[in-house]
Amino acid sequence: MSDRQAPPSTQGDPTELRRGFLLGLAAYGMWGAFPLYFPLLEPAGAVELLAQRVLWSAATMVLLLVGLRKVRPLRRILRDRRRVGLLLVAACVIAVNWGVFIWGTTNGRVIEVSLGYFVNPLVTVLIGVLVLRERLRPLQWAALAFAGVAVLLLTLDYGRPPWVSLALAFSFGTYGLVRKLAGVGAIEGLTFESLALAPLAGAYVGWLAATGASTFGTEGPVHALLLASAGLVTAVPLLCFGAAATRVPLVTIGLLQYVAPTLQFLLGLFVFGEDMPAERWIGFSLVWLALVLLTAETLGHRRRTRRAAVAVPEVA
Repeated sequence: MSDRQAPPSTQGDPTELRRGFLLGLAAYGMWGAFPLYFPLLEPAGAVELLAQRVLWSAATMVLLLVGLRKVRPLRRILRDRRRVGLLLVAACVIAVNWGVFIWGTTNGRVIEVSLGYFVNPLVTVLIGVLVLRERLRPLQWAALAFAGVAVLLLTLDYGRPPWVSLALAFSFGTYGLVRKLAGVGAIEGLTFESLALAPLAGAYVGWLAATGASTFGTEGPVHALLLASAGLVTAVPLLCFGAAATRVPLVTIGLLQYVAPTLQFLLGLFVFGEDMPAERWIGFSLVWLALVLLTAETLGHRRRTRRAAVAVPEVA
């Protein structure tokens, strides 16, 4: 549970549903457009970009925390050793996720990046089985089987495992699990994580400046402003997502999550001109088939659960 009472849900109001859908679409649309942003920050390398993103995100999140009056919940988190430990793990995992994403989008691996986020829902199911000991239904097993075959085919096609995709999927899946166990709000959690990473990021940026290898301040004011915008680029989609999550059903959020990897895939294919041979199309098609099965099974199970709940008579 979070540190404070959740805001009242506005689900059911048509105006709020429409607004929530547009906010969710905006959040996933911005996440999907990230491959266009990070190449603009060259000649900064992936590690410098990661460090700058951490620092500017920390500054932005602190301002948001104060502006939205969430300092007290963060203080309560700091007094809870279990939550602090979980959020430290989350900080490490999200740093890996951000770093791999930045490296992939600045090194011609945008399609492989998109695959990671297509695979992520399937990895989340797998984590539920391995860590939470959840039992899968037949269609869920079928979806995982198709995904496994897809990874094998893509490994043969690439001549190596699609490590960018797998690293993104497993790091984000693990991040989701840890954040669920921590049970903290999105803004408080990301503020803690970015602040936890900030000393290391600051030390690296300081070392770059001392050795003359930093691009901040040496590549002109536009480059410096673009680096500084990393905090807003991180925070704005998060705020849109948070606003959407209180307005639309979880199923809608689940379907909207495919917007981001779809945009990334299209960018990699049509904007960055990355190769997509026939074998790769087959591998991606198997992943998409797995997602169709998983989504259909989830929606069907939700309907069956609702009907069963309605069919149970109330006990006086």
